[in-house]
Amino acid sequence: MNRQTHDYGEAHPARVFGWRRTWRHTALRPVAFLTAVPDPVTRIDGLIAAVPNGDWRALDAREHAYDRVDLTDLEDHPLPFTPKVAIYSIPAGKHGAPTMAHPILLSYLDVVVQGYHQEFGTEGVTRFFQTTDGWDAPILDDRTQPLYPRHQTLARSETRLVDRMLDDVGARLVPLTRSQSEAIHKPNGS
Repeated sequence: MNRQTHDYGEAHPARVFGWRRTWRHTALRPVAFLTAVPDPVTRIDGLIAAVPNGDWRALDAREHAYDRVDLTDLEDHPLPFTPKVAIYSIPAGKHGAPTMAHPILLSYLDVVVQGYHQEFGTEGVTRFFQTTDGWDAPILDDRTQPLYPRHQTLARSETRLVDRMLDDVGARLVPLTRSQSEAIHKPNGS
């Protein structure tokens, strides 16, 4: 969602119907991350981007914990044609709810919210929180020692926005410990 974490130059804001987000984990990663799950009544905002040279295999490798699902019901987008679009989703039965062993990284959430804020403003951030499930999960406060490999520096106003939204949903921040940091940095972690 955050243009600063990828090099897909031609990205456009878009909205898709029939999906919502949730925080999940799989055996492929030591931390929880976002996935899209089918939901017949929800619309979510995001970015669509051209896949350079049509190399879906490279994008699939980056998103290795997900399955690529082709979309047919893309709604709002600025393109004068209907693009081939996919969403990355973890299939049911292959993911679990976040736990202390698989927490949400605050540095990851910061990047996501920064991207939503840049693309859709404060209203878009509010919609992101409203259309995402799993805010009862533990959120590891790694902001001062980011564990997310594509972390970004947030402006103070963006940090305050993230913190306010987390307060609004009753999220639980957990202090980062050395053992958690080491567990997440194991060679097979991402």
